[in-house]
Order: sequence, then C-alpha cells, then structure tokens
Amino acid sequence: MTIRARLLVSAALCLVALCLRAASAAEAEAPRPLKYATFNLFHGGAFSSLWGNAHDLDRRLEMVAEELRDLEADVIGLQEASTGRKRGNVAARLAAQLGFHHVYASANPRLFNSDGFSRAVASLLDFTEGLAIVSRFPVGIRDVYELPRCGKLIESRRLLSATLETPWGPARAFSTHTLGDPCQTRPVAELVRNARGPLPAVLMGGFNAVEDSPAIAAFTRDAGFIDAFRVANPSQPGLTVWQRIEETDPTVRRRVDYIFVAPGATIEGRAVSSRLVLNARRSLSGGKTLWPSDHYGVVAELAVFPVWNENKKIGARLPRTGAGPARLFSRLR
Repeated sequence: MTIRARLLVSAALCLVALCLRAASAAEAEAPRPLKYATFNLFHGGAFSSLWGNAHDLDRRLEMVAEELRDLEADVIGLQEASTGRKRGNVAARLAAQLGFHHVYASANPRLFNSDGFSRAVASLLDFTEGLAIVSRFPVGIRDVYELPRCGKLIESRRLLSATLETPWGPARAFSTHTLGDPCQTRPVAELVRNARGPLPAVLMGGFNAVEDSPAIAAFTRDAGFIDAFRVANPSQPGLTVWQRIEETDPTVRRRVDYIFVAPGATIEGRAVSSRLVLNARRSLSGGKTLWPSDHYGVVAELAVFPVWNENKKIGARLPRTGAGPARLFSRLR
C-alpha cells in the first residue's frame, strides 16, 4: 500500500471515529422520557379534620410517597390535596418526602359568593382542599384559573398551571378536577391548547366523566389531545374509581382519571407507556385492609421528539389559534 493510500485510509478511519463519537454524544444528550402521574389523594371530606383521621390519611400518604418514589415519577398532578392545622399541607408533605418542588391552589367552595365567609367556614372546619403539581424540576410561573360554575351555586372548580424548568426547556403542566360537564372541559381544553410551549403541554386530572362522554370528547375529539393511557392500552378498561379503601377486593367501576397530551409548538410527545398505579391494597394488623385512595392513579411515560419526525408522532399537530383563554377564565393571582 502506498503512503498516499495509507493516509487516505487513516483519514477515513478518523472520520468514522469522529462520526461515531458525535452520534454517541447526541444520543447521550437526547432527552429521556418524562414520567407524568395523576392521582386523587382522597381528603376524607370537609368535616374530616373535626373527627376521625381522614380515613387514615397519614398512612395512605406514606403508601403514596413510597410508590411514587419507586416509580421515579417526574411530575405529579394531584387532586383533593387538602390542608389543615393537624394534617398540614398534604401536597407539601408529599413533595418533601420526594425531595421535589410543588405548587398548590385551594379550590374550596365559595359560599354565598363571599370569599370572606368562605374563609371563615374553612377556618372553622380546619380544612381546605384543592389542586397541586409536584415536580422534580423547578417551578417557574404558577397560574390559577377559576372555571365556570355551570349552574352550581357553591361549586368552585379550578385549573392549576405550572411552568416547569426542564433541561430541555420550559414545559407546561396542568392539574384540574372538573364536574364532568363540557361547560368546564371545553374552556380547559382551549386554555391548554393556547398555552403550549416548545414542549408538550400535559393536562392531568380527575374529570368525573367516562371517555365516550361529551366532556372528554372536548379534549380528544374537538381539541385533538392525546389520551396517553388509551394510546398505550387500546383494549384495557383502565378503571380508576370508586375504590372502597377498606375493602379487600377492587371496587372500581369507571374511568375518570386521565393524562392528556397537547403536542408542543416545536416538540411533541410520544406515549412510551402508560398504566394504572397506586392500585394495590396493603394488609394491616388485625386483618384490616387499606388502599391509597378511592381513586387509582395513572402514570404515563412521554418521550419528546421534533414535530417534523413524522414516524414518532402520536397525534396531529394542533393548529395555532389567536383566541386566548382570558375570555373563558377568571385568572387568579
């Protein structure tokens, strides 16, 4: 082999090595799938601070923290996250056990449309409940939106939004707990769609509606959101409610807890997997049984990819719209 040929071979080998190194570096820098979970903590009722122990809330919270830690969840949307002088802020306690960040928004009923009277009642009962987002990533902007009451005089339903500072850019996460009425889910869908950033916006919550209802169609059919569990499990029922927490056997019979994905402006999510979690009982002394909640949780592992990678898409890219959410929501400071 001539000297020139040897030089050409050496140059070619160096080029291959550089390409392999670059490919390995790109693979190492690729974002890992993010695990989102939604869970209704079951606060035990508005009078649960006055007597009893909120259906063994402390022990149930330990069960929840243990499983979420084992799941290595990244973002958790909570409903029925309660507070009180005795129980503390349950979402904050869970976040502390996980070493995570959190934001909370009360959603207590507003009696007689009076904030002052409602606060007095909450203080007397030593109880508030609401929404929370618990996150491995720091939380930037937090927003709370009051939903339409849909003719319910004392119902106060809200939507909590948090901007999460992930290594791949800011991502919007939402937690809500609706009545199961399209009067609430339609404006929620519009807000989430308009709030999308570069990464997918993820909506987690309990919607009190089954998946073929008009309330859920507002997300999946009308807004084009992806039902992560259904994409990953086309034939599984995915029942999440209502579990009697001291029963030996499962008693769930409806699916009302969901994780929805709205593809981002430049990157969109792919459902790697999704399943039910926090759906196993624990045996206690004396032959007693305890479940984590009257709801099962849902976890979805979502990968992020550029929108132009058509083979990775889990849903059509959503069109931008100039209609903002302000006309549909009362934004709370």
